[in-house]
Amino acid sequence: MRTKIEAFLAAARRFNAIGVTPLLYGSLGLSERLRCDLHADDIDVLIPGEYLCGKWETVIALMQQEGFTLCDLHEHAFSRCGLHMAFAGLEELHSFAGVDLAAIPRLEKSGAEYLLLELADYLRVYTASAKDGYRRDTKHKNDSEKIRLIQQAMHSETGGN
Repeated sequence: MRTKIEAFLAAARRFNAIGVTPLLYGSLGLSERLRCDLHADDIDVLIPGEYLCGKWETVIALMQQEGFTLCDLHEHAFSRCGLHMAFAGLEELHSFAGVDLAAIPRLEKSGAEYLLLELADYLRVYTASAKDGYRRDTKHKNDSEKIRLIQQAMHSETGGN
């Protein structure tokens, strides 16, 4: 069975083929940025919002090519053998957490091009998430721990300054 990151990269290659560069988000994206396993439950992916509305059938077709089936239309979520991948709109990052979309680094791995937030942007995202009612009540410990890990990593990057 492929790992979550391998499943994401395979899907990213499909999106690349139609001119879309997806953003690896959530715990799996943060795991990649921190280079440590945060035991992500699922794969969160951000794509241009137009693909969640007018071009949704394209997303369904691409995911079916990877063996995924739509399991939750409202959440734009797919599953395959217990693995879940959900999609949201990339543009929402700016209004939600103040992320500069044009400054998000573009990476390449195993023939897939994708976007991955910098630590400062992950800090913005998890800080904004901690203020969200649902996440604050159900995921507070996880978000607080991720914020701590991000701050530690940022501190290490600057040499403790």
